[in-house]
Amino acid sequence: MLRWRLLLGTVLVAAMTGLCWLDHGASTPGIWLLPVALAFSVLASAEIIHLFRAGGLQPLAWPVYLGNLLMVGSCWLPYVSPGLAGGDHPRLVSAWPWAALAVGVLLVMIGEMRRYEKPGGVTANIAAAILGLVYVGLMLTFVIQIRLLWGIGALASLIVVVKACDTGAYTVGRLIGRHKLAPVLSPGKTIEGALGGLAFACLGSCATFAYLERGTLLDWIVFGLILGLAGMLGDLAASLIKRDVGVKDSSRWLPGFGGVLDLLDSLLLAAPVAWLCWALGLV
Repeated sequence: MLRWRLLLGTVLVAAMTGLCWLDHGASTPGIWLLPVALAFSVLASAEIIHLFRAGGLQPLAWPVYLGNLLMVGSCWLPYVSPGLAGGDHPRLVSAWPWAALAVGVLLVMIGEMRRYEKPGGVTANIAAAILGLVYVGLMLTFVIQIRLLWGIGALASLIVVVKACDTGAYTVGRLIGRHKLAPVLSPGKTIEGALGGLAFACLGSCATFAYLERGTLLDWIVFGLILGLAGMLGDLAASLIKRDVGVKDSSRWLPGFGGVLDLLDSLLLAAPVAWLCWALGLV
């Protein structure tokens, strides 16, 4: 399984690298990554709804799908229709997804009003649907905004650091892991694996920023540690949801990884942290 996971991970990284290379030379920022982001939005929405339903909740699916698509697509609105969106000012890139989130919440409320028959479970279903909007759609927009606001190198720094941490934690944990990191929440994770993941994250950060010729060695290490820790929390957050509903993987279409959420979980919570680092000029 370790060999297969590393092989499939290499293929996925190579495919993403090719798309980023194409996107870097595109006249419209992010246009090559738009279909990927939309596909991830749909697949991840399906998986989060599946998890909620496995836990006994019954959130409406269509507002989650539509709201997440609106959030992801709205990131490009200032670029593809500057007149409608009010220009391509960076603040507008960041503002439109929040407006789309508000629309998504409104759709959830309207949907629940339409199907209401009797008391019981409505509030929990609303909360689950809104969590699906925030956890999938809103978090994914931070990944997109990093590309649109600071360029393909900034996006690469996020992906390389977080996925290097994932790979390092899994590999080191499988090879020498002995002490459990979170035995109740995620029994497979070890302290040795976590330390290995942070080391790999720092190496990935150093390699990326050295190539970009940006920042200092201290900046690279701090960025690697911060994003590595954020990625681990993202992984544990996904484990929390899956453990609560009694599901091991969000789906099974990626052998060795699980589903799209299993692939994205560490990125989703690390993305706002990376966004903040870039916004504050820490790298």
